Amino acid sequence: MSTVSSEPQAQPASNGSVALALSGVDIAYRVRRAQQRIVHDVSFSIGRGEAFGLVGESGCGKSTIALAIVRYLAANGSVTNGTIEVDGHQALSLRGEALRSMRADSVSMVYQEPSRALNPSITVGKQVAEVYEIHGVKHDEAMERAEAMLGRVQISNPAGVMTRYPHQLSGGMLQRVVIGMALAADPALLILDEPTTALDATVESEVLELIQELRQGSNTALLFISHNLGVIAKMCDRVGVLYAGELVEEGPAKAVFAAPNHPYTVGLIRSIPRRETEEHHGTGARTLQTIPGSLPIPGSIRQGCPFAPRCGLADDRCHVEAPPVTELADGRRVRCYHHEHASEVPLVGLAAPAQALPDAAAENGEVGESSLPVAGPLASNGADTPQPLVHIRDLSKTFSMGSQPVRGLLGADLDIFPGETVGLVGESGSGKTTLARLLLGILSPDEGAVVQLDGQDLNPHAHKRTTEQQKALQIIFQNPDSALNRRHSIRRLISRPLAKLGGLKGKELQDRLVELLESVRLSERYLPMRPVQLSGGLKQRVAIARAFAGDPRIVVCDEPTSALDVSVQAAILNLLSGLQESKRVSYLFISHDLGVVRYLSHRIVVLYLGRVMEIGPAERVFDGPHHPYTEALLSAVPTLDDSGRVRIQLEGEIPSSANPPSGCPFQTRCHRKLGEICETTEPPLAEVEPGHSLRCHIPLEELRALQVDAPDQGQQEAVANG
Repeated sequence: MSTVSSEPQAQPASNGSVALALSGVDIAYRVRRAQQRIVHDVSFSIGRGEAFGLVGESGCGKSTIALAIVRYLAANGSVTNGTIEVDGHQALSLRGEALRSMRADSVSMVYQEPSRALNPSITVGKQVAEVYEIHGVKHDEAMERAEAMLGRVQISNPAGVMTRYPHQLSGGMLQRVVIGMALAADPALLILDEPTTALDATVESEVLELIQELRQGSNTALLFISHNLGVIAKMCDRVGVLYAGELVEEGPAKAVFAAPNHPYTVGLIRSIPRRETEEHHGTGARTLQTIPGSLPIPGSIRQGCPFAPRCGLADDRCHVEAPPVTELADGRRVRCYHHEHASEVPLVGLAAPAQALPDAAAENGEVGESSLPVAGPLASNGADTPQPLVHIRDLSKTFSMGSQPVRGLLGADLDIFPGETVGLVGESGSGKTTLARLLLGILSPDEGAVVQLDGQDLNPHAHKRTTEQQKALQIIFQNPDSALNRRHSIRRLISRPLAKLGGLKGKELQDRLVELLESVRLSERYLPMRPVQLSGGLKQRVAIARAFAGDPRIVVCDEPTSALDVSVQAAILNLLSGLQESKRVSYLFISHDLGVVRYLSHRIVVLYLGRVMEIGPAERVFDGPHHPYTEALLSAVPTLDDSGRVRIQLEGEIPSSANPPSGCPFQTRCHRKLGEICETTEPPLAEVEPGHSLRCHIPLEELRALQVDAPDQGQQEAVANG
């Protein structure tokens, strides 16, 4: 049974003992015999029992600072000025055994991708036990302590997990293992570098609560690095905002996020997709604000404030004279001449929202902000209902695990209309990527499935589809580093699909290439470069340009912004929205970031254990009443203001598709469970109101009453507001 609990709040600040202190730190990399300064004059400290967050765009120097603390900078990197003190040790002066001792005893680090931090050929138990053995504990006792530590990080059946290999564990369990290894040495300082970026909302929430609980019991200091401002607001007492290697603002997290004093911090907060940042300008267009321009080139010589070229408040002095650190009355520090007027920064980066489709009035005359045609099992028989671009019926996929069948997707029905975005959400293992791969022809469905494009059946194998069908269906992957061949230039990466899918060559190809670059807001100067020379946001723009090279009609977006910071994410979302408006393309948008899904999507499909649990217009699904599973997903999203919110804790992980529960697939974790009917009878996916369907035994009005009157009242609105 699931429970409803209050969100953990940031703990009181330091007990007086300093775990980490940086003073006037400069960090530089030697490139072509020249020193390129990446971090400049950074100073902050963290006390035992305190959590300090570092935020800023990719390339600002967050991870560089973390690596400098543990002395893991690349061979060409060095701290050129300042001091770093870790638990009383002057880290920069340590060598040999003394340095190894500091790394083993005083500081631990948890990285973004736990699978890369673990040896795939050694069992989990042996890897955790090794931490104790390094400290002189004998093997048998080390194994006992390792099992106890796995239990401490809330892994069920720790004895069984001890014998497994990393590839046999889910992402959430792997992250818990890595956290357990990091805490096994009882460090004074725990550095967490984007530890939840790759996790879905419910697992992320569980990992964050685990870190909070372990922190309370161990008095460990936390340095938390993340581009998710909601996570930092939830986890940290204080926050530092980095820009181009400089700490431009620092102070209590709640105060900084409630009333930022630096224009850059204001820009980061405005970039978050949420209701109160959706301005309207006469035509009903919804806006997502961005920070104009881009970070300065690392190592470039500059005068004045580094943010001045992108700042709407900058004057002549800002461009020639660097602002000093100003101490404010509430314990905050800021580098800005205009900090008293930071909130007056002009709005920039307006984008059109997901617009209503023609002839798509809902049966009751109102379906959120963008009235859309109902689809799939919800479709009406009205003559004015537009024809779907993609028509899917009874889509199932059965995998084989040895001799045992595993249902990855079961009986999914879905229509996608021209110019529509359908958001696909659910925990890892729910079937999102399976559905996308079946549509693209990467996987073939079970017999009886219908997958059509423009009313024509699609061959289950992509390579057997016509050229026009291949052009019509494209994909944007989560990680552009993996999707783009790093040996090829940007020109070749984009030109190849233009030639292969469009049949273009010569001047015609060149003209189309320039047009495509302009559509994704890329300069021609990037054409000779290779992906490694571009930032994450620029690489994702290249990936988008390549996907649009064949003039697709539907694009699968598989977590295209999850690895990007909020400002770059806002620019990419604006780009996708603009391309949809101009080219009438449809999106199947997969993401665990529900704020992003809400901003971009017309309709939402919620998947659990391969079943569609809820489908409907975005505003209906988010505003409720919703399926208990959707309710739990929404409650797990961290926001800038979590005060008074509660989280629905789902017990255990998503069940195995090889051995699904009887009855309702969600009944083993459902906090609204009725009883025997949920355990024995699977509810159908039924339309509960025009355009909105649920798979649940609880009547709609009863769900509405439960979700309004429960102790977690108001949480969905808080989530919707970012």
